[in-house]
Amino acid sequence: MKPKISIITLGVDDLERATHFYADGLGLPKHDFEGGKISFFSLQGTWLALYPRDELAKDIGLAVSTQAGFSGIALAHNVASKAEVDAVLDQAVSAGARLIKPAVEVFWGGYSGYFQDTEGHYWEVAYNPHQDLT
Repeated sequence: MKPKISIITLGVDDLERATHFYADGLGLPKHDFEGGKISFFSLQGTWLALYPRDELAKDIGLAVSTQAGFSGIALAHNVASKAEVDAVLDQAVSAGARLIKPAVEVFWGGYSGYFQDTEGHYWEVAYNPHQDLT
């Protein structure tokens, strides 16, 4: 795994309000994304994503009963291929992480899965065929 965080995703309760805060209030450069209710902002060396909290929990694969302790934050590590997604997930599990969601084809056209590190933080490992975030 490369020492890089590609995307920090914040689960939000009000996507419109949060997007306004980051785009208009803080002046972060927003990038439109078709195909889902999500906002992306390009930062230096990484991206910030805003996604409805319930949708983020569902994407990770958390059952409603386990969402109460969910912080609403996920880190993403993007790689250059589907095979690398599987390899990084395997590496994380071998190092003591818990596989939360095996990698699958996702609605936006990529391939991703989730693991939980030994301290309970959620990481998405993803391949994005539309944009190189590696």
